[in-house]
Amino acid sequence: MSRGVAPDPTKGFALGTHQEPLAPGPRKTRYALLLEYDGTGFVGWQIQAVGLSLQGILEAAAGKLAGGAHVPSIVAGRTDAGVHAEGQVAQIDLPTAYPPDRLRDALNFHLKPHRLAVVQAAVAPPDWNARFSATGRAYRYRILNRRPRPALLEGQVWHVERHLDEAAMAAAASSLLGRHDFSSFRASSCQAKSPVRTLDRLEIARHGDLLEIIAEARSFLHHQVRNMVGTLKLVGEGAWPVQRVAVALAARNRSAAGPTAPPQGLTMTAVCYPNDPFGGCR
Repeated sequence: MSRGVAPDPTKGFALGTHQEPLAPGPRKTRYALLLEYDGTGFVGWQIQAVGLSLQGILEAAAGKLAGGAHVPSIVAGRTDAGVHAEGQVAQIDLPTAYPPDRLRDALNFHLKPHRLAVVQAAVAPPDWNARFSATGRAYRYRILNRRPRPALLEGQVWHVERHLDEAAMAAAASSLLGRHDFSSFRASSCQAKSPVRTLDRLEIARHGDLLEIIAEARSFLHHQVRNMVGTLKLVGEGAWPVQRVAVALAARNRSAAGPTAPPQGLTMTAVCYPNDPFGGCR
């Protein structure tokens, strides 16, 4: 091996020349994958008729470790185009069991050069499901609140030049906490059977020019977080009084709430499970 050239982590999978599988057999092994990605340039998580999807990239990489067979994936939350993740969780089933760290490295090898990475892999129980076993999801939305445009944070924040009153935004956000019909903050394309959700946390904090909005719930409606942020922004800039957010919620009509915040400020930060495959809340 030439100096400075990293070893190919896939050789043990494809050729069997390095470390062999742990336990070959007819039953597939389920893996949980902790993912991070930059959603810029992707059509979103889900495979679309046109464009590059995160799901497609992951499944193509997994297929190379399964003899070219299609390896479907299930994800905790299907993020939209331009939305990022640092704590997304996916599952795949492989025909043979492999050491989790080696699987992580092999997938990352095949995921290059895309900005999608497997941070951690773990063996999961056969009945574990990345989507339906989840009991909590967390998102962070970031607003760069200053006049100069972003240079280092381009594509990672919503740039809002007009000063935002975070205290007023926080007061308005409190009216959204708890169990409600969130039809006013639901995308028209949302496929959820019910608009009722329980919002456990919605906090706004300022760190210099950066505003961070943290949202936590068992599950969210399509565009719910971005629609809440777009509405709270109206309060922050003084276009809406604090009380109008509660009125918009009670209206149960999308036209009563504010605009949808752009996708680039949103990051999926964590998914929680009762028996977390990674040994903690993700």
